[in-house]
Amino acid sequence: MSEAADLRLLVPGALDQPTGGYRFDARMLAGLRERGWKTAVDELQGDFPGPSADAAAALDAALAAAPDGQRVLVDGLAGGAFPEVLERHAQRLRLLALVHHPLGLETGLEPARSRELLALERAGLRSSRGIVTTSAYTADVLAGWGIERPRLRVVPPGVERQAAASGPGPGEPPCLLAVGALIPRKGQHHLIAALAGLTDRAWHLVLAGPADRDPVFVRRLRERIEDSDLRDRVTVTGTCDEADLDAWFDGASLFVLPSEYEGFGMVYTEAMARGLPVIATTGGAIPYTVPAAAGARLPPGDVPALRAALTDYLERPQAWLAAGAAGRRAARQMPDWPQAVVAMDRALRELTQ
Repeated sequence: MSEAADLRLLVPGALDQPTGGYRFDARMLAGLRERGWKTAVDELQGDFPGPSADAAAALDAALAAAPDGQRVLVDGLAGGAFPEVLERHAQRLRLLALVHHPLGLETGLEPARSRELLALERAGLRSSRGIVTTSAYTADVLAGWGIERPRLRVVPPGVERQAAASGPGPGEPPCLLAVGALIPRKGQHHLIAALAGLTDRAWHLVLAGPADRDPVFVRRLRERIEDSDLRDRVTVTGTCDEADLDAWFDGASLFVLPSEYEGFGMVYTEAMARGLPVIATTGGAIPYTVPAAAGARLPPGDVPALRAALTDYLERPQAWLAAGAAGRRAARQMPDWPQAVVAMDRALRELTQ
């Protein structure tokens, strides 16, 4: 029998999914392995976040298979809605929670569903020896729930050192890039609404990211694009691999993602690292991630303000070069991935002493 892992990570579905949360998990796991940790991953099958019977059974089976005393880091999407399952194994295992952002704060939830998920996640976190969050903002939210500060650690994602974006080719219109899964929280519908009023100006929009997470939202988004006669000015890429995503970033003029809420917002730092000016919102942790000097931060859901910011960029692109430079300077001050892994290593050890 092989030696037990120092750390077992539980995630719903495949770890190699191209979203910020999964990329964070994968980079941390790879970095810990480089530092000598023996790790294991359970990719859980089921209807997460649930709560549902198949997901609860998958989580319970994975926890039951872990040997006594093992560190088990449960991604919030896997464990947030299953407090009873977590409680059954809390005494036997060294359970830790990884919270990217509270499940109940996802945009588009019915109020009753939001309240249900928030109550379940609060209850489940009581079973964890400690909680790792990806931003100080999320740590503050959890502290407001009554979670003791000594049980919280903040480990932000690392930032890659990137070459400056080249931008569009000669004679091509400005390329506006939005990277993120096509879901209500990312605000792509607000972006289409804002751009529908700017058809007298030259621009092209790229919506890069998975288009299979919310089929109803994506169908309505495509209908808005058609109804606004923007079909020739908007590219919906679907899931991108790293090479494709790098190419989209390199060809961009401006990064714009009007998310209604983020627990950190890795794509903003990736844009900043390339020197792209950023149009973002003040939703969740975004002001902790994107400095005001990096572009514009607008109230979530404010389409007129978004249109005004886009208009200003399209009319005065040279004036936004300083914002891109400021964002790049800020990104260079953020931890890189090796530093982030060191912080995770320290947090895991401190929380399971």
